Amino acid sequence: MTKHLATPVSLLDQMNDRLVQSKAAEDRQFVTALGRGLTLLAAFEHHEQLSHQQLCQLTTLPKATVTRLIYTLMTLGFLRTMAHGQYQLASSAVQLSAQAWSRHDVVAFAEPLLRQFATQNEVSVNLAKEIEGEMRYLACYRSPARLSVNLQVGSAVPIARTAIGRAFYAVSSSTRQAAITSNLQASLSVEDFGPAQTALTHASQYYETHGYTLSDGEFSTDILAVAVGVFDVTTGHYAYSLNASVPRANWEAEDYVAMIVPKLQALAERIGRGA
Repeated sequence: MTKHLATPVSLLDQMNDRLVQSKAAEDRQFVTALGRGLTLLAAFEHHEQLSHQQLCQLTTLPKATVTRLIYTLMTLGFLRTMAHGQYQLASSAVQLSAQAWSRHDVVAFAEPLLRQFATQNEVSVNLAKEIEGEMRYLACYRSPARLSVNLQVGSAVPIARTAIGRAFYAVSSSTRQAAITSNLQASLSVEDFGPAQTALTHASQYYETHGYTLSDGEFSTDILAVAVGVFDVTTGHYAYSLNASVPRANWEAEDYVAMIVPKLQALAERIGRGA
């Protein structure tokens, strides 16, 4: 079986490895205390809230060290206490994150590429990310061919019934998949949740083998769409998914896949690396 999914190394793992390497190399320029503090912050990459015990387990730092780091980071406004003794990233961390993202605007970079792609291939192409259990469109360029669904920036579509949603789920971490499943369970009826979860599980297996997902008239009866994940090299994880759609009457699914998937994968890679 050919694997198409990259396995991104978490930020926490990268930083823990660097701490070990610096200690082994006896790097006198490396400030270990600062490195440990940043490692503690990195533990929140895939967690909204963490307890003292969880922070100790994730960072493998001594309990007393974690206690001092938490105190320091809270004093500087990088952490705050929540209910039941848990901790969460606070205003200082949020401000730094917002500043970093303002300099790495994936959507602004992607827009001219999407426009060119839609024109050259006569498809509609869209970039989206998951927000509260739905796929939210961030950039859209329509095909010259008339499509029954007119999606615009800000539009939301279901995760389980669309290629773009299934692709996002397929490339997401297990933690993100669990959150998506939880959101679906909360928003769907018991009768609808089972088929939705089955569709996402099958989509993940299909993506692992083929490197894309397909929706052949499932979301809209006259639309054929394929989608791939977008791996953001800056953040080190899959943050978006990308689809390309055409009227079903114009294409056989097999022919469309053969034509568009390699091009869509190349586009996703270019957007993800920001070059």
